[in-house]
Amino acid sequence: MINSTPLSTNPDELWRAVLARDRAADGQFVYAVKSTGVYCRPSCPSRRPKRESVEFFVKPADARRAGYRSCLRCLPDQPDAQSKWIADCCRLLERDLDRAVSLAELAALAGVSVFHLQRTFKQHLGVTPREYQDALRMGRVKQGLSNGSSITDAIYDAGFNSVSRFYERAGEHFGMSPFTYKRGGAGQAIRFTVFPCSLGAAVIATTDQGVCSVAFGDGEPALERSLRGQFAQAVIVRDDAGLENHAAALRDYLGGQRMSIDLPLDIRATAFQERVWRLLATIPYGETRTYSQIAQQLGQPTAARAVATACASNAVAVLIPCHRVVGKNGSLSGYRWGIDRKRRLLETEHQAAKA
Repeated sequence: MINSTPLSTNPDELWRAVLARDRAADGQFVYAVKSTGVYCRPSCPSRRPKRESVEFFVKPADARRAGYRSCLRCLPDQPDAQSKWIADCCRLLERDLDRAVSLAELAALAGVSVFHLQRTFKQHLGVTPREYQDALRMGRVKQGLSNGSSITDAIYDAGFNSVSRFYERAGEHFGMSPFTYKRGGAGQAIRFTVFPCSLGAAVIATTDQGVCSVAFGDGEPALERSLRGQFAQAVIVRDDAGLENHAAALRDYLGGQRMSIDLPLDIRATAFQERVWRLLATIPYGETRTYSQIAQQLGQPTAARAVATACASNAVAVLIPCHRVVGKNGSLSGYRWGIDRKRRLLETEHQAAKA
């Protein structure tokens, strides 16, 4: 029996990780050997068993319930050393925002090579150490602007050593100029269109940077009112003709006529939300993951509830596929646009992926 796992739904990939003794896979799953009755970490130094003798489990507890016992060499029930050093690196990056923490320093802290540090950090968190620290600094800039600081003071207080370095990344995180952000979005131009689709009515709204909102509802007037309330200080204009291609692409995607949709986004996110949303984008069309699995991929196995909150804060519906995250045993827990729509989305994707 192969249990679903956050690392892969392909047992061959799990087996390759075991053969490679891949430490990056530790904490993602355990493998159990039928002939010995023992379960191990993927990196266990023990002799590799025959493939036909192996079962995979998401958690050590799953293997124990199946009647296996813990390996005395790799101690798979002990806290994952890899998760610990990733957490230590995150704390260092969070504490020292006023300087660029080098990969060499992080690798020395973790006790691994620079290459392993970079690869494993991104594999678990979805961002590189530099991107993680930049996201934290951007969050501090936004907080400073919201608290009344000048733009320059907010930039330097956040740990950027130059204004130019900040502006290299500002568009990606703000979706508007810092001056516009400081004024609460006043004057920001937003175009939108509302159209019928397989889920009822849909609205898609864009700035010059990209899509800032996708939502579903039962009627056009309610969706338009909600959009205007969401961006109360922006200049909002309906533009059905200008957004016709966006609407057509989204309509085809919702109907299962296409399995991918690639539109530029203009959304704001905390560092944690950004990590969660990047992981959601890696869930294959027609498949699902649980909140716990996403939390494990983040290297924060107790953060399932925080993952659910990050999913609920997604403002661009299927463009960030939060509908592909489900509760334990595949239960359809909360969805911002209704459980029935979530069920229909998943059914459509499952059928289209099989065709």
